Amino acid sequence: MGRQRVLSGVQPTGDLHLGNYLGAIRNWVEDQSQYENFLFIADLHAITVPYEPASLAANTYSLAGLYLACGLDLSHSTIFVQSHVSAHSELTWLFNCITPLNWLQDMIQYKEKAVKQGENVSLGLLDYPVLMASDILLYKPDKVPVGEDQKQHIELARDIVNTFNYKFAKPEQPVLKLPDPLIRKEGARVMSLTDGTKKMSKSDPSDMSRINLLDSPDEIAKKIKRCKTDPVRGLEFDNPERPESNNLLTLYMLLSSKTKQDVAAECQDMGWGQFKPLLTETVIAALAPIQEKYQTVTQEKGYLESVLRDGRQKAEAIANQTLAQVKAAMGYSVPL
Repeated sequence: MGRQRVLSGVQPTGDLHLGNYLGAIRNWVEDQSQYENFLFIADLHAITVPYEPASLAANTYSLAGLYLACGLDLSHSTIFVQSHVSAHSELTWLFNCITPLNWLQDMIQYKEKAVKQGENVSLGLLDYPVLMASDILLYKPDKVPVGEDQKQHIELARDIVNTFNYKFAKPEQPVLKLPDPLIRKEGARVMSLTDGTKKMSKSDPSDMSRINLLDSPDEIAKKIKRCKTDPVRGLEFDNPERPESNNLLTLYMLLSSKTKQDVAAECQDMGWGQFKPLLTETVIAALAPIQEKYQTVTQEKGYLESVLRDGRQKAEAIANQTLAQVKAAMGYSVPL
């Protein structure tokens, strides 16, 4: 038997930050040799909220460069742009026609984002979980790496699989494959530097809430120096009354590659004035090789275009086959 297939993606909105890296991309890199990986830039998802058209393409190529800079190996991973494979959009329409509206209205992230957008909430924001299901199911992956907050989307994709196979396939010959979430506990939720109870996010209006992968050493030092802490001396993990302590210790643990026990012992008597410079030095050292590789990758003219062209061709070969199977099961005629 061959390797299991993994599918995941990140939106090209804003700058990639430590939450994206530690919660997703670093895990992809560490595990990539174990799987057949299809990793995409989710640019269709990027337009479900207000965005800048002039920067969409540039952000897409920048994210592809960061994928490579973070260590994704093209011998293990296929990197492609979501909108370059039209099967994503076509399958979404087909799934729309078998997905009950109330399933989408019950999605937690829709409810949260719809409140922010008010009367301007778009149909795309409501429907993007169906697009996400299409992203996944086109490639028939075994595992989908997600954070805890994304499990509901995998559950929706599984509901769509069961509905489709029940309506259009025989029990012994299912057309679509049930995906399983791949969740890692440590680093799955990196929290904001300004509020340890909220997830680090590209959508946060304050850039001080996150450390971006391409931040300069001075910017990193400034953000950590000003990040929210508490007046208690001695740092500790897992105290619900000290979310910032837990978050910053977790960042230090993950970026220093030390064990939780070693970090707890090292920092138990530290004050913030002693810990923040240590964390700053660790973050700068961890991001330096990524930033150097990014400059190399993006300065080589035509290289990213060739990577994404090859990725599109590999992705299309699988996606179009799945789409054809779905359409045949639904009764569509085969084009002559």
